[in-house]
Amino acid sequence: MSLSIPISQRVQQISMSATKEMPILAAKVGDCVSLGQGVPSFATPEHVVKATSQALFSDTLAGKYSLQPGLSALRRAVADYLKAEKQVEYDPDGEVSITVGAMEGLLTAFLTLVDKGDEVILPEPAYASYIEQVLLAEGKPVFVPLNKKDWSLDIEAVKSAVTERTRAIVVCNPGNPTGGVYDPGQVRALAELAREKGIVLISDETYDYLIYDNTPHLSPASLPDMGEHVITINSFSKKYAMTGWRVGYVAAARPLMEQMMKVHDSAAICAPTPSQYAALAAITGPQDVVAHMRSKLFERKELAVRRMRAMEGVFDFVEPRGAFYLLARYLFSSEDSRTVAIQILEQAKVITVPGGSFGPSGEGHLRLSFGATQADLNQAFDRLEQWAAKKKLA
Repeated sequence: MSLSIPISQRVQQISMSATKEMPILAAKVGDCVSLGQGVPSFATPEHVVKATSQALFSDTLAGKYSLQPGLSALRRAVADYLKAEKQVEYDPDGEVSITVGAMEGLLTAFLTLVDKGDEVILPEPAYASYIEQVLLAEGKPVFVPLNKKDWSLDIEAVKSAVTERTRAIVVCNPGNPTGGVYDPGQVRALAELAREKGIVLISDETYDYLIYDNTPHLSPASLPDMGEHVITINSFSKKYAMTGWRVGYVAAARPLMEQMMKVHDSAAICAPTPSQYAALAAITGPQDVVAHMRSKLFERKELAVRRMRAMEGVFDFVEPRGAFYLLARYLFSSEDSRTVAIQILEQAKVITVPGGSFGPSGEGHLRLSFGATQADLNQAFDRLEQWAAKKKLA
């Protein structure tokens, strides 16, 4: 059904993320197993749920608006975490804001920095929502391919992509959808470029806790003289199994934050207050739950890699160094990735995400998430193997 009323051009030029589209299609197919959306299988830690319930029962303010930038105790806790873990000092009273997940923090950053026609450099394959959010801000995504042998940054290519219209470079480290990890030297080179060119690094650190080979995670905000050149964004969703609580944070120098808060106020007023209480319990509570989930995800990564290697000749992939994704190139078809993903969905009943949604370099690939339980992962890979065997016979 078509609309007879006009729709804004900014909305017409964006699309629903394939990550969200595939589960919707799968619901119509039925009996599907997911290697799709990045949702860790773990329940939200019990102490987080209890603390939130207690706050709702005992604190009359827990169900009301918080201050616009978020609960002061949570902002202090975030600032303490950033200082202790990343050696970055942010003032919780003017440089930290709690957002409706990392997604709102990202959109707030783009809407603050980008005017119509301005450019944002996206090393890609890149998280699909970066692309749509830049377009929504009426900016231009500028794609710079990652090195396919290990999904590392091509620093010279990034430098060559900078123009007078460049406003930001997005850094997702560890990477979604690739599972790649940028070495500290690459992060330092990007920081030097940002300072030299007067642009901003938007540093998405959602998966900073999940690096499998002990490469140290370097936050660009910790480097000298970055000041107004970094916006740090993080989420409670993956680290604490809180995807449905919709809470994250953004940290930036005060002059930047003052402008970003205008967008945050217009879009959300504040993050959901009960979710902020949950986040406070998560970040200040026992961290052994994170260590447990990390160890389980390492086991699942090993399982996924082993099962994918057993399908040599069907898929080719780079072993992930971080996050809980791998981006696999399919070798059995020349069709576009959405077509292949739908074939697998309908014929094998396995949800994957088409790589083309992550930028030009993602075409010909499928993103597989190994956040599910080992039982679900094995079932999904069994189905993939059986489907691939039938396809070879055909």
